[in-house]
Amino acid sequence: MNIMNEGYSSAAQVIIAIIPMVGIVMGAAVIFFYLLWDHRRRTLLIKAGQYNRPDFDLLSFSLLAGLLLSCVGVSLTVFLIIIQGATYGLLGGIIPLSTGAGLLGYYGIKRGNKTA
Repeated sequence: MNIMNEGYSSAAQVIIAIIPMVGIVMGAAVIFFYLLWDHRRRTLLIKAGQYNRPDFDLLSFSLLAGLLLSCVGVSLTVFLIIIQGATYGLLGGIIPLSTGAGLLGYYGIKRGNKTA
């Protein structure tokens, strides 16, 4: 059943087709100008000698992101196995699960190197 042939006028079909395109273009424009203005701001701060590089704790980020992705991956994997069985849709749970496991592995390795 095609939604475009269910009695909608051609103007409505055009509007329905254009709305996602306009949204994507506007979102891209917002991201572009944010990055441009942030780059100019940082450049001016560097020239003025007032730029302080932000601290980023990679270990804490790896732990948090790894835990979140692993939990989401486990729950999606179990849910998809129950609903669909072992199909290609199961990748929707296995991919975040393996990404989270990789981040947790990175955290474990780097944490082990710090204490040694």
